[in-house]
Amino acid sequence: MENLLYTIEKENHNEKDIKSILNENKNIKFVSLMGVDLGGNATDEKIPVELFLDDISGFLESAIQTDGSSVELYNIATLNNAKVDLMPDVNCKWYIDYNFEHIDEKTNLPIGTLRIPAFLIHENKKVCSRGILRKSEKFFKKSILEVFEEYPHMIQNIGIENVSDIDDIILTAATELEFWVNTPEDKADLEKLYVSQSLKEQYWKRTHGIIRTCLEKTLIKLQQLGIEPEMAHKEVGGINSSISIDGKTNHAMEQLEISWKFSNPLQAADNELMVREVIDDVFTSNGLEVTFKAKPIYGVAGSGEHTHVGVSAKLKNGKIINLFSPRDMKEDYVSEIGYGALMGMLNNYEILNPIVTATNDGFNRLVPGFEAPVCIVTSLGHSYEVPSRNRSVLVGLVRDIKNPKTVRFELRSPNPLSNTYLVIAGCYQTMLDGIKAAAKSKLSTKELEKEICKEVGQESFYLEKDRAYRDENDVFEHYTLEERNQRFSVPPATVYENMRNLEIYESKLTCLKEGNVFSNAIIESFKMGALDKWTKELKDRIIQAHMDTIRSCVKLHNKENMDALDEVAWNAISDIKFNVMKDTLTRKSLFTNIKEAIENKDYETVSNLQLQLKREMEKIQNLYVQYRKNIY
Repeated sequence: MENLLYTIEKENHNEKDIKSILNENKNIKFVSLMGVDLGGNATDEKIPVELFLDDISGFLESAIQTDGSSVELYNIATLNNAKVDLMPDVNCKWYIDYNFEHIDEKTNLPIGTLRIPAFLIHENKKVCSRGILRKSEKFFKKSILEVFEEYPHMIQNIGIENVSDIDDIILTAATELEFWVNTPEDKADLEKLYVSQSLKEQYWKRTHGIIRTCLEKTLIKLQQLGIEPEMAHKEVGGINSSISIDGKTNHAMEQLEISWKFSNPLQAADNELMVREVIDDVFTSNGLEVTFKAKPIYGVAGSGEHTHVGVSAKLKNGKIINLFSPRDMKEDYVSEIGYGALMGMLNNYEILNPIVTATNDGFNRLVPGFEAPVCIVTSLGHSYEVPSRNRSVLVGLVRDIKNPKTVRFELRSPNPLSNTYLVIAGCYQTMLDGIKAAAKSKLSTKELEKEICKEVGQESFYLEKDRAYRDENDVFEHYTLEERNQRFSVPPATVYENMRNLEIYESKLTCLKEGNVFSNAIIESFKMGALDKWTKELKDRIIQAHMDTIRSCVKLHNKENMDALDEVAWNAISDIKFNVMKDTLTRKSLFTNIKEAIENKDYETVSNLQLQLKREMEKIQNLYVQYRKNIY
């Protein structure tokens, strides 16, 4: 078991090496092509390894046909044009996935599947998430060198004399993954969870029992896969696990986080996909349930997937220079390139946001008070010497004054089910737009710092006049809702409102489309998919779940234990139940109105009614908690 093969590096992706490796590892019985559609779903096309060995070169150089109707490519792979091909990617790491429940009789080793990341091809075009990110990487590298050619001051100010001194542009990315685990059938005790979170009783606490075992197994497996985990710990959500007399966990509900080393953008996104699969396999095989939902429990901290992006230049003399780092870390926060990149993400976030948050669950997390970013704002730090750690902002600046190589940006809005491939691609596209604008302005770092620190109403060469973009305060504590909306703009609250921004801010879509990274067809397909899933989930899952919640709100008092306050509280609960759920001859319930609006494709009405439903459900849950407390 200790000598199991876990990866095949890109240097070995040739017929001779592959044949030798697979012949030495007879327990690898299958090959699986892992394409990633626009919804972030990975395919698993299992092929017997014998077919692969018969014609390795042909397999790698040509595409394998699959049914496009089974992947999420709305309006691209249609029923009458559903042929999609899977093209293996030979320029990335390949993984071996083992089934430890299936042991090969001849080798006495677990059966392995060689998982090869692949591109989805439709009508000779890459229409998948991996293809978009690969295109974004290439376009960013090419374009930024062109910017440096035209505006050499951008690199000269950080110590690079000529663009000819640059051997390569290095893009780095990584994600931090939060998730919840619990023992099956456990119901959330909201009061206990809320109190524990308020007291931060779980944050950084030592893990124990089966949770500790699974976490350690996960880290070991990630090391075997070459993903290089850096840290794993308990997050703010959760309550103490209970242990039985024989030392086994009989109740667990905890939030955890795992982070790992940076890589190039495409490898970083592949790694994140593999990390999720490893976590799911390890924890579920040990009898625990795992969820990567952004907001699995109402009223308690949700799970984020903070996404880090950086850019460096490798010089011909071998030196690596972080392009976001200023010449003097004690005199500036970032370089001109860094300010441009940051402005690009902030100024274009209305069209990046639909990619980042495209689900009902994602919007459930984005509410004030849970360290989830809502406002389009950044924090640079209280001084050049003291790094920022403002957890209320959208984009954080990560820097260590002693180590310029650490300077990067952290987008805090993605969640574990955001499509990491598209999020990273969108970040680089929007950053490039800002870098170009900063270069053309020929402003110094001090002048660019003033631009990003502008107040509402001040003109800017690039940023919106009627907004502010930098704040060192906790924006949720320091400002009222009205003040936040006035300073940072009104954030979208539903999937529909977010997708509508692709039309409202159509002029800003240019930066995503540059280099044909996000084509019109891709953007429209993603939008159609998001809206379709939004309405189906609302109609078939959310309303049903709310029905169950409403039905669980039962009358608890009677004549013997009745108090006037109990009667008033119950009447308020009953009114909400009636209005949300009950149809009459003269009026329709909120549930029915939503369903009819969905049938009529009146999405604006659906969106408004969904927000009304959310308010009513929050109200009834809070009322019922207080009602129960007073009874018991």
